[in-house]
Amino acid sequence: MSTTFATEPDLALSHMPRPTVRTAVAGVTGYAGAELARLLLNHPRLGSTPPLFLGRMGAEADGTTIFDLHPQFARNDGKPAPAVVPFTWETLRESGTEILFLATPHEQSREWAPLAIEAGMRVIDLSGAWRLHDAANAAVYKLHDADPTLAAKLQEEAVFGCPELHRDEIATARLVANPGCYSTSIILALSPLVRAGLVDVDHGIICDSKSGVSGAGKAPVAKTHFMYAADNLSAYAVFGHRHTGELLEQLCLTTDQIQFTPHLLPIPRGILSTIYLRLREPMTAAAVEQTLRNFYARSPMARVHSAGSLPQIQHVVRTSYCDIGFELAPDGKRLVMVSCLDNLLKGAASQAVQNMNVMCGWKEAEGLL
Repeated sequence: MSTTFATEPDLALSHMPRPTVRTAVAGVTGYAGAELARLLLNHPRLGSTPPLFLGRMGAEADGTTIFDLHPQFARNDGKPAPAVVPFTWETLRESGTEILFLATPHEQSREWAPLAIEAGMRVIDLSGAWRLHDAANAAVYKLHDADPTLAAKLQEEAVFGCPELHRDEIATARLVANPGCYSTSIILALSPLVRAGLVDVDHGIICDSKSGVSGAGKAPVAKTHFMYAADNLSAYAVFGHRHTGELLEQLCLTTDQIQFTPHLLPIPRGILSTIYLRLREPMTAAAVEQTLRNFYARSPMARVHSAGSLPQIQHVVRTSYCDIGFELAPDGKRLVMVSCLDNLLKGAASQAVQNMNVMCGWKEAEGLL
């Protein structure tokens, strides 16, 4: 299907805060989609404009509600349970949807985002379909576009949805590509030091990351089966994980300068990344800490630990924070950073809501604390 994008001033996006916004979510059956539904149902700005929850395209309406899919969200307030309706573009238009969240597979997001933008909606995509601008990096997703020229044009304007780094661009974006969970933990830890030119990148950076099994998604596969994951710890996708491209592009590094190896932890959720690097010149722990705190002074969802205090998964799970800590060697040059987050929240759903807040001119942490 051929699509054209309007770029005239009539589609210019206002910088004025919105009182509320009409939202819709496609993909509410998955882990990240479920967390996104929960956050939007409880968002203080959406009380008068509840989100529209979308099921499969082509399905028949069968009376299913979001509480049927996720009974833990049920309320005892006497109000009707929000329905899950079949996905149609007509339903989205009739509801006046302004922001469409895509918690869908990469291929589906790649197909639907252009159509949503053509219809005047803004898109926050939780998949990897639009995160990568370098064709060599994006090749890992094996995506195919019906109109490659049009897709390339949209890719150029897609904004990497890390508010701590791209807040101003997100505010006016039509397409926000939510970062990956592993990459969020590593990028947030490294960005303050790498951007300040303090890291000896040619010495090499090693990122050792471990994630709970929900990071692999809800579809059952052999390696996330209980009998495989329980009482086990395993490395996977060495030299080939699809989040590597995000590290290269967002940190402006080469494959010779950073090595990322993911591991599967036998826990439901949470990520801990241990990052080993060398500084260009000796620093004090106080100077390293101040660099981190200065960088994240405007970022409510990034919590910087005091020197020597290292984050733990149990302190971030089921929260929307990324916690960052470090230990500095006595020589002042060898640095170990530890970054923790909940892969379903700051690594997915709550980061998407954080992006919505920025796009609407609201406080970044609204509905997340």
